[in-house]
Amino acid sequence: MVSDRTKSAVRTVLAGTVLLLLGITSAPAAADPAGDSPTAQLEHLADLSRRSEQTTEAMHQAGIDLDARIAEQHAAESRAVADREALTAAQTEVARFRPVVDKLARANYRGARTNRLFAVMVSDSPQQMLDQMVLLDVLGEQTSQDVQKFRVATAAAAEAAAASQHSAEAARRAAEQAQSLRDDLERQRGELDTQIERVLDAFDALGDQEKAVLAGTPFPPGLDAEKILSHLVPGTGGGALRAAMTRIGDPYVWGATGPNQFDCSGLVVWAYKQTGKTLPRSSQAQAQGGIPVSRENLQPGDVVIFYNDASHVGLYAGDGNIVHASTFGVPVKVQAMDSFPFHSARRY
Repeated sequence: MVSDRTKSAVRTVLAGTVLLLLGITSAPAAADPAGDSPTAQLEHLADLSRRSEQTTEAMHQAGIDLDARIAEQHAAESRAVADREALTAAQTEVARFRPVVDKLARANYRGARTNRLFAVMVSDSPQQMLDQMVLLDVLGEQTSQDVQKFRVATAAAAEAAAASQHSAEAARRAAEQAQSLRDDLERQRGELDTQIERVLDAFDALGDQEKAVLAGTPFPPGLDAEKILSHLVPGTGGGALRAAMTRIGDPYVWGATGPNQFDCSGLVVWAYKQTGKTLPRSSQAQAQGGIPVSRENLQPGDVVIFYNDASHVGLYAGDGNIVHASTFGVPVKVQAMDSFPFHSARRY
């Protein structure tokens, strides 16, 4: 017969597990929770795991942002190179016409005249006058064209110089932003490493029975894979859910995208990849893509996002359930979506 003391201990463990599965976190305890009750230990693990998951998803998002900034940097640098080449070409064109303009300027400064009256005054004969007038007409037209081309080339050079300066500045800013994101990503990696160590220590402090209770069962009572798969509808979402269901029981690992271990957004990415569709790496980015879907109109395979910072995600499995990589110590499983605060849903 089970003693009252044993029953009390089991109830305590179950209470702590319920808190964990509901996503309830508590403030960090001042004392080492290892010597506290099973409930306190599980609450402490829930709090640490939740923080590590938030950091993991923030890192994924920072990686996406960094990739975008690097792409912007490369594009800006390419524009800067092209603008410098355009500036060089424009300056070469200016240099080609500058001697004509300079010669004309010097001639005007010295009082030279290049008109028909001047031709009449200096001609010794009618034929010479006609020859000089024809020559002046040709020279005038050519000079006018050269001066106009010089003006166009000068304007183009000024425009190219401004564009080159602008693109160079854009490249510099993009490089600075990329470096700032790199630094932030490294900082988050350091934070995550520390948080993972704490989670592992808290998990190691649990007894075998507590770990088993934490892991729970692969499906809610009365539900199994056959029932879920029987309600699938054709389409990408249904294919992604079918793929995710094959990973039931695989472990949660920070930053993992399969094929045998996952974090929450990693499982979604992997499942959709099996259908030929590429989803963003972070839960926050997944919350921005696809088509918005209301909670009332969810279909199996829709991406469901949780928490006000969109830091957890799973695939809708029907009947108010999701399949997800929950947290460390809990394998991929199907669970009631009411276990977590709903944020939004998207259909891909």
